Amino acid sequence: MSQAAIETTPDIDHTERAWSMPLKDINPAQRDLFQNDVIWPYFERLRKEAPVHKGYDEEFGEYWSVTRYEDIMAVDTNHHVFSSDWTHGGITLFDGPEDFQLPMFIAMDPPKHDEQRKTVQPIVAPNNLKNWEPLIRERTVKVLESLPRGEVFDWVDNVSIELTTMMLATLFDFPFEERRKLTFWSDMVTTDSKTLEGGEEEWKGHMLSCLEYFTNLWNERVNSDTQGNDLITMLTKGESTKNMDPMEYLGNIILLIVGGNDTTRNSMTGGLYALNKFPGEYDKLVANPDLIPNMVSEIIRWQTPLAHMRRTALEDIELNGQMIKKGDKVAMWYVSGNRDADVFDDADKLIIDRDNARRQMSFGYGIHRCVGNRLGELQIRILWEEILKRFPKIEVMEEPERSPGCFVKGYKYMPVRIPA
Repeated sequence: MSQAAIETTPDIDHTERAWSMPLKDINPAQRDLFQNDVIWPYFERLRKEAPVHKGYDEEFGEYWSVTRYEDIMAVDTNHHVFSSDWTHGGITLFDGPEDFQLPMFIAMDPPKHDEQRKTVQPIVAPNNLKNWEPLIRERTVKVLESLPRGEVFDWVDNVSIELTTMMLATLFDFPFEERRKLTFWSDMVTTDSKTLEGGEEEWKGHMLSCLEYFTNLWNERVNSDTQGNDLITMLTKGESTKNMDPMEYLGNIILLIVGGNDTTRNSMTGGLYALNKFPGEYDKLVANPDLIPNMVSEIIRWQTPLAHMRRTALEDIELNGQMIKKGDKVAMWYVSGNRDADVFDDADKLIIDRDNARRQMSFGYGIHRCVGNRLGELQIRILWEEILKRFPKIEVMEEPERSPGCFVKGYKYMPVRIPA
């Protein structure tokens, strides 16, 4: 089966294109639809005309798109039929190299998923979050105070990446001066190997370098007399994780890096971008900083830092009138569910006092709900509390450069200026 890619050149009217092209040809997994931020009318049409839609992508093959809020919930909360397990294909439409599979607990079914998740969950327990709040605030203040006034700089690198990577280094008790390695590995694991000069072999090499580095940290923690309270120490002590083979260890490390880095950092950037896109909401925020906690949920809804999660059907099942067959790939498009007008009024707009913002589905539902969601919310809340103490406005100077691909919905570069 073949299918022409949807053109995404700037002169294309994507609203017209989305509503006029044959429904069967819509392919929301096409990476440059996200990179050029033109995906929205395609999802709108699918929600209205084919909420459970069978499509095709040259890279991923045939797959089902689930685009309405309620249908996504039905899939996400039914892990008995819709499997996340890496042996069935895992959590992304991209299957990965057959000879380089990375088992990780988010890509496992119960009982193993539950046992491994339980091992690391204490690090984001309420008491730990309370203890970390002063450190997060201190670092946030330091980063914000260091920013230039009256000149253009990159918000992604100077703020979003820096803050999240510092937190990630703390979670792993990772050598602080080398913390940008975490950013590199996080970006690399979601990079299409075809875009690298050395292709798949280069990609594997970077992943094996990550494994070597973290294996040394594992050995240090196993042989240490001190009782650490970091993620690696927790993995060395956990009954279901202390005897992991190397690729499973690497898989779980990569999961924790991406989960602790990409989602929070892209919401930190997306929030500032959205407030500039909807300046009335920025004015509303400046007038009433008490809206920050609700705004954090709304930013995460509007941004949706992970566009989809994939499941694989373990048996034939009907969903909203469509028969999904055993073995079929199913993409839950959180990014579409969060724009479902049946759930969120004016869903394409950022509305910081939206009364049901906490219904956002960016963290998933059911047994695979994001383990670190409260930590991410805490970091974003503190960032905006400290921004409002210092700067009446931060101006986005031009459209950001977005990440390619249909999994991480993020930003590579966003020029901003703080008025002098």
